[in-house]
Amino acid sequence: MVIYIILGIAALVGLYVLTFYNGSIKLRNGVEEAFATMDVYMKKRYDLIPNLVETVKGYASHEKETLQALTDARSRTIQATSAEERFSQEAGLQSALKSLFAVAENYPDLKANQNFLALQQELSGVESEIASSRKYYNAVVKLFNTRIQVFPGNMLAGPFGFTKQPMFEVGSEEERANVSVSF
Repeated sequence: MVIYIILGIAALVGLYVLTFYNGSIKLRNGVEEAFATMDVYMKKRYDLIPNLVETVKGYASHEKETLQALTDARSRTIQATSAEERFSQEAGLQSALKSLFAVAENYPDLKANQNFLALQQELSGVESEIASSRKYYNAVVKLFNTRIQVFPGNMLAGPFGFTKQPMFEVGSEEERANVSVSF
């Protein structure tokens, strides 16, 4: 009778370990898929930036610093190798884009240019898609991190190689500040 109890407990433990491992693999793959989705939208934005820069150059050729800062921020973000590095570089890119649109405010002809308006509208749509994909990424990361950090999963996560994944967070205090809108 004792042997059956021991075998039953061993079977339950084995079943839990198997379920934990397979569930964690599914969640880790979900994290990777969510990051890849976010990456696709960010790549789409990176592809729009050179067109935007060229359009602005024609109207604001003496704004070279702003245009160069945007180009440099784009390059640094594309070259980021880890998720943490990519996330930190994204803050600089966002700031450079805001600066570019601030410059555009000083040029009425540019603001009325159809190419600029189309690019600005497309970029706005991409930014919305990026925001949605960031929310999805953070939700999947939260599920995965919770799974590997709560007991008894935290005892199994290390031996199976599951490590905490980074959340996408706002990188700077400037981005956290309230937006001031004036007419």
